[in-house]
Amino acid sequence: MGMKCIGIDVGGTSVKIGLFETTGELLDKWEVKTRKENGGANILPDVAASIRGKLQERGLELKKDIAGAGLGVPGPVLPDGSVEVCVNLGWRNINPQKELSELLDGIPVKSGNDANVAALGEMWQGGGKGCRDLVMITLGTGVGGGVIIDQKIIAGRHGLGGEIGHIHVRDEETEHCNCGGVGCLEQVSSATGIAREARRRMAATDKDSVLRKAGDRVTAKDVLDAAKEGDELALEVTETVGHYLGVALATASMIVDPEVFVIGGGVSRAGQFLLDVIRKYYEQFTPISKNKARIVLATLGNDAGIYGAARLIL
Repeated sequence: MGMKCIGIDVGGTSVKIGLFETTGELLDKWEVKTRKENGGANILPDVAASIRGKLQERGLELKKDIAGAGLGVPGPVLPDGSVEVCVNLGWRNINPQKELSELLDGIPVKSGNDANVAALGEMWQGGGKGCRDLVMITLGTGVGGGVIIDQKIIAGRHGLGGEIGHIHVRDEETEHCNCGGVGCLEQVSSATGIAREARRRMAATDKDSVLRKAGDRVTAKDVLDAAKEGDELALEVTETVGHYLGVALATASMIVDPEVFVIGGGVSRAGQFLLDVIRKYYEQFTPISKNKARIVLATLGNDAGIYGAARLIL
């Protein structure tokens, strides 16, 4: 029996935990509820207790069988592993990797931003398997990003590395993004952004569209499904979204020139159809060379975080 490692992905509603072989094989995964009260003080103790229970069940010992645990957290992580704030957890100025290590008898714990960690997971066992240089963009409620160069996360001096969702792409935007900026990629290509774009387009034109049935309750999935069926208004929205994603990918290409872009998150379920739209604009904005990053879909889904967290420790 070789050593094993643990990957932990801390989310706003639940914490996902995975037990892995150091080769990358997932042995078991489970979840605990995220208790956010008292500034999130219960989260790490709950996780530690759950891990102890699972190891006991499997006849494994912390010190003897576990090489370490990795931790993905929803916020910027400083080089020493501390976080100034995780808005969705209530954490302020804590060092979760230090605290969790103490709760787990001193085994090594490493932490990283959840989007960066998901990118590492996709590099290790997902859409970017076999690549050393990768940029991942997660299109969910927001837009997350992660940059991996030579198999290492580029987190940056202030934890802002890979915040692709907050690249300014749109000058004519007037509303504010939740980061305080105006015209961020997240405002147009997140699930929320795509729905907002569709509402705006419906209000601005009297063009007939199947989306009008949903009206203000329109979702990103509605938009992409309708676009696939050839709905003109939905296609216009999709082109706008693809355009700005193309801008962001081209920008990233000119800075780190990865081997592959991995597109994940709920919106990426639109699949090849969405990739084709993004690729069209990406090609348009990178005429400088034919030799550049491919664009592929993420394959690990919601498990990318636990895979990447486990990989942090290796």
